Amino acid sequence: MPGSAPTDLTRLRIALTVFFALDGFVFAGWVVRIPAIKHQTGASASALGLALLGVSAGAVVTMMLTGRLCRRFGSHPVTVVCGVLLSLTVALPPLTHSALALGAVLLLFGAAYGGINVAFNSAAVDLVAVLRRPIMPSFHAAFSLGGMIGSGLGGLVAGSLSPTRHLLGLTVVGLVVTAVAGRTLLRCEPPVPPERTDAEDQHPRRLDTRTRGLVTVFGLIALCTAYGEGALADWGALHLEQDLDASAGAAAVGYSCFALAMTLGRLTGTTLLERLGRTRTVVAGGSTAAAGMLLGALAPSLWAALLGFAVAGIGLANLFPVAVERAGALAGPSGVATASTLGYGGMLLGPPAIGFMADWFSLPAALTSVAVLAAVAAVIGVATRRVATG
Repeated sequence: MPGSAPTDLTRLRIALTVFFALDGFVFAGWVVRIPAIKHQTGASASALGLALLGVSAGAVVTMMLTGRLCRRFGSHPVTVVCGVLLSLTVALPPLTHSALALGAVLLLFGAAYGGINVAFNSAAVDLVAVLRRPIMPSFHAAFSLGGMIGSGLGGLVAGSLSPTRHLLGLTVVGLVVTAVAGRTLLRCEPPVPPERTDAEDQHPRRLDTRTRGLVTVFGLIALCTAYGEGALADWGALHLEQDLDASAGAAAVGYSCFALAMTLGRLTGTTLLERLGRTRTVVAGGSTAAAGMLLGALAPSLWAALLGFAVAGIGLANLFPVAVERAGALAGPSGVATASTLGYGGMLLGPPAIGFMADWFSLPAALTSVAVLAAVAAVIGVATRRVATG
C-alpha cells in the first residue's frame, strides 16, 4: 500500500530480515553435518548425491506452487507456515540409516526450504518496489549471516554433539524465532507497489513472450550463481577434509569463510548497486567468483583454499539478489517463483552433479564447474545489460 507508514515498513523489513537469517541458519546447520550423516548412512559420493537430490526435487516442485499460494493467501502467511515446516523437517536427516531414507526425508525438507524462499523473496520484492531503493542484497546478507552463524556453531559442536541433538536444537530455535517474527509479519499489511494494483494481485496479467524470456534469463543468472552456493555448502567441507586433510572443525570453517564473505558483499550491495548499476555488479561479481573458485578448488593448501572460498563468496554475493529482484519487478510472485525455481534448482541440483563428477574425475575437478558457471553468469549479465540497468 503506497500510504504505508514508515514505522510499519521498518517493522516489515526487520521481520523479513529475521526470516532470511533463520533460513540461512537452519540450512547451514544441516549442511555442516553432511559428512557425519554420510558416514552414518554408509553412502558413497554418488549415492549421497542422489539423496541430496531429494532436497532439490522437493524445492523445485514446491516453488511454482508457492507462487500461486502467495497470490491467493499472501506472501506473509505462507512465509510463516513454511518457517514452521522448515524448522520441523531439519530434525529428520539424522534419524535415517540409508541413502534411500535420507533422500525421502530431504524431499520434505526441500519442500519447506523451497516454499519459504519464494514466499519471503516475493514479500521482499514488493517492499523494495515501495521503498524504491535496491535493498534486496540486505535481505540476502541476513541469509548469509545466518549461514555463517549456523556453520560456525556447527563446527563448534561437531565434536561434542551428535547430529541428532544438534539438528533437534535447530528445530527448537527455528520454532521460537518463527513464533516471534511471524507474529510481527502477520500483523504487517503487505505493501502494494505503486505500479501494481490489488486487482493485479488477484488476477495477474498475462505475460508476453518477451517478459517470460527475460524472467527466464534472470533465472539462468540465479541458477549459475546459486550452483556455487549449493556446491560449497554440500561439498566444501568434504573437499577440505578429504583432499587437504583438514580436521572436521577446520573443514566447517571453510563454509563459514564463504558465508562471511557473502555477508560482507551483500551488506555493501545496496551501495554497490547504486554506484555501479546492475550490469557492472553482475559482470564484476561473476568474474571474481570464477577466479576465486578456481583457487578454492585447485589450491594445494588449506589456507589458500579458504582464501579462494572467500573470494568466490564476495563475487557471488549480489548476483542472486539482483536476478530475483529483476524477475519479481517484471512479473510479480510468478516471476519470483520462476527465477527462484531456476536459481535454487541450480543451488540444489549442483551438489548431486558434483557428486557424480567427483566419482568420475575427482572432487577438486568437479568443483571447478562452479567457476565455469560463474563466468557464464557474467556473460549473460553483459547480454542483458539494457534490461539489468533498468
